[in-house]
Amino acid sequence: MEDFIKTLFLPLALMIIMFGMGMTLTPADFKRVILAPKAKLLGLFNQLVLLVLVAFALAHLFRLPGELAVGLMLIAACPGGPTSNIISHLSNGDTALSVTLTAISSTVTVFTIPLIMAFSMGHFMEGSQVIHLPFGKTVLQLMIVTIIPIALGMLLRAGKPAFAARMTRSVNIVSVVFLALVIGVAVLQEEELGRQFMEAGPATIALNLLTMGLGFSAASWFRLPVRQRITISIESGIQNGTLALAIALGIMGSARIAVPAVVYSLLMFGTGGWMILRFGRRRERAVPVSADTVCGG
Repeated sequence: MEDFIKTLFLPLALMIIMFGMGMTLTPADFKRVILAPKAKLLGLFNQLVLLVLVAFALAHLFRLPGELAVGLMLIAACPGGPTSNIISHLSNGDTALSVTLTAISSTVTVFTIPLIMAFSMGHFMEGSQVIHLPFGKTVLQLMIVTIIPIALGMLLRAGKPAFAARMTRSVNIVSVVFLALVIGVAVLQEEELGRQFMEAGPATIALNLLTMGLGFSAASWFRLPVRQRITISIESGIQNGTLALAIALGIMGSARIAVPAVVYSLLMFGTGGWMILRFGRRRERAVPVSADTVCGG
């Protein structure tokens, strides 16, 4: 049963989630980065660089055990996901920016995750049993469960936009159910979750809050519109917990490395909910955003 969950259920759950995200994307989402990249470059820097640096510092500051430190780095290495898109939309953020950041970071992290994990395991698990993560095989597995489903979703939207629009809501519901089941699987596989929640919880919530705060502050410093500040904050601190769980359990085969992903996936709904309550009610007072503003100009 455990092998079935790791080899079939987890990859299938992630593929469905990525397929649903693909149905919300168009080539124009990628074109915006070339046309006016300021907001996108800041968001991508936060997702791809800042998160990893903050996680590395927190792992040392909280003196996390090796596997939990690697798990924290795994969360930081993962891209944003459908959850961040939904939270950004409900918080009256810039949804187009959110989707663009998720799409690009999902592509880039296929190649950066194996590198960051190899470094993290060598650094934090020195002297213990290091789990080997072959670069080529890992990239291929990530492409199969992320890039290909996203591309298929985009093709469906391009060919049958009305059908894709009708299906998006159903796929999103299924995605949320799968996310809950994946978290449940990780919880059930971990015998000492309470103690490990105490170990990984402080560092995990610190990662979430710090990166969201730094994201909002940086966007404010660059004088970006409020809607883009909201989105960059969310995209900086709400990561793809399902992908982290799939990698930890399905590729690395370690329930302990998955613990920070489980904790993070639970905590991010709390901070995401606060963003919705704090900014979502601004919708009726929001100023219409022009195409230039959406593009980060």
